Amino acid sequence: MTERNKMDFSRGISKELKEEDKQEVHYSSYLQLEKVLNSQLLLSEKHLGKKVHDEHLFIVIHQAYELWFKQILFELESVCDFLLESIMDEKKMLVLVSRLNRVIAILRLLVDQVAVLETMAPQDFIEFRDLLAPASGFQSLQFRILECRLGLAMHRRVQYGKHGFKYVGDYHCCVCACSIYRAAFTAGELQILDEEQKKPTLLELVQLWLERTPGLESNEFNFLQQYRDAVGKFLQAEKESIKKQPGGNAEQEAELLKSWEKDKNIFDSILIEELHNKLMSTGERNFSHKATLGALMIFLYREEPRFHQPYQFLLALQEIDSLITKWRYAHVMLVQRQIGSKMGTGGSSGYQYLRATISDRYKVFVDLFNLSAFILPLAFRPPLPEGVERILNVHLSGNAMKDVEEMRKRCKELEIMGQNAKARTEKEHFSPGVVGTSV
Repeated sequence: MTERNKMDFSRGISKELKEEDKQEVHYSSYLQLEKVLNSQLLLSEKHLGKKVHDEHLFIVIHQAYELWFKQILFELESVCDFLLESIMDEKKMLVLVSRLNRVIAILRLLVDQVAVLETMAPQDFIEFRDLLAPASGFQSLQFRILECRLGLAMHRRVQYGKHGFKYVGDYHCCVCACSIYRAAFTAGELQILDEEQKKPTLLELVQLWLERTPGLESNEFNFLQQYRDAVGKFLQAEKESIKKQPGGNAEQEAELLKSWEKDKNIFDSILIEELHNKLMSTGERNFSHKATLGALMIFLYREEPRFHQPYQFLLALQEIDSLITKWRYAHVMLVQRQIGSKMGTGGSSGYQYLRATISDRYKVFVDLFNLSAFILPLAFRPPLPEGVERILNVHLSGNAMKDVEEMRKRCKELEIMGQNAKARTEKEHFSPGVVGTSV
């Protein structure tokens, strides 16, 4: 078989294929490089009759961003598809974590990519900036889809427009912000955004998944009640420790008790469902009470085999939120360095608007960041009953437990047999009156 025949065979080319489909795959054609490398059209050359050198960098950077946004959306879509399954196969958790880690690697690259754009001086940017109006980074359809897919709600956004910025928490502001937000896109883009907003978000799917946390509710273990009792013991121990402070400084004790009271209120916000729901209504929390408890249980018992991958999954969601915030901040600093307090080319207040987007309001998984306030020292952590531990210890459950016990029994028997054999050998070799006897 010739080299060409081997290639044809490996590619599965059949006689029924059309002639144009039989062409060999080439690096350039496969990557569509002719389109990609000829899509840097400089407005300075078109309108000013000369190329402004740094405009080429500006275009390439933003095209690279859009390509990476596309890959991030591709990965997140697959993650959402897994979570949409009515029965989640836990064997797929490794795949989910792997794909989120890929998103994390890309986001780190996007944060670092800002440094390349920072090599452009403000004087170089101003040479072509006016040609960009009314275009704006706000019009990036893929980034808006990314925000939607993650679960950033409209009421958590900052109003976009030339009149400055404000949070759009109430109905009227939300309608106003929504109209300004929609005005930035074409009719075709709005249709895509509307379709995207109908889909379940990653936030919603993760919430439903957390509500089904194994061991959260069982006949022999009520996690909330056990956790409530443990918190009570922890707070009591903390209070007694304050009372026993040496020196008897009344002012210092009063300050410590005030801090203790704040800690108690923080714990109450998760122990009392009504308080949690109130924080949800004000936008301070996103997860339902049950989902928050599920996440907390995974954090508290992360060493349990069945929680290994879920814990990594939640950490990955945190890291994605962190990196998007870092990217927003890097963008804010870049804009301030390049245009100062000028308005954005798309009509926003520029730096002021962007600065407002790096608050916790834009963190989709902010609840995961706040879980650390509810973590207890191991000495106070509620112990898991044997039945629940067996559920969470997937490697040592059911018949496997019996197999291990039988294996240990056999090992013990072999150990005893070995000890007896050794004793017999020693007796034969070193019995009284027989020196140097050998077999």
